[in-house]
Amino acid sequence: MNRTLGIILILIGAVMLIWTGFTYTKKENIVDAGPIHISADRQKTINWPPYLGGILLVGGIVIVATAKKTS
Repeated sequence: MNRTLGIILILIGAVMLIWTGFTYTKKENIVDAGPIHISADRQKTINWPPYLGGILLVGGIVIVATAKKTS
């Protein structure tokens, strides 16, 4: 179980180091007055610091290295 968690943390940490965020588009209603509907597309950005990916990567490596092998 610990090895699986460590491998997942390694994968997530590596992805977070490669991609430091993403942008998505959200449609928002500006005016909604009876039959008149005006909307606009707004871009939202989610960013995370690269050191967070490094921490997850190192934590995953430590968990995998210290996990006991079961056979």
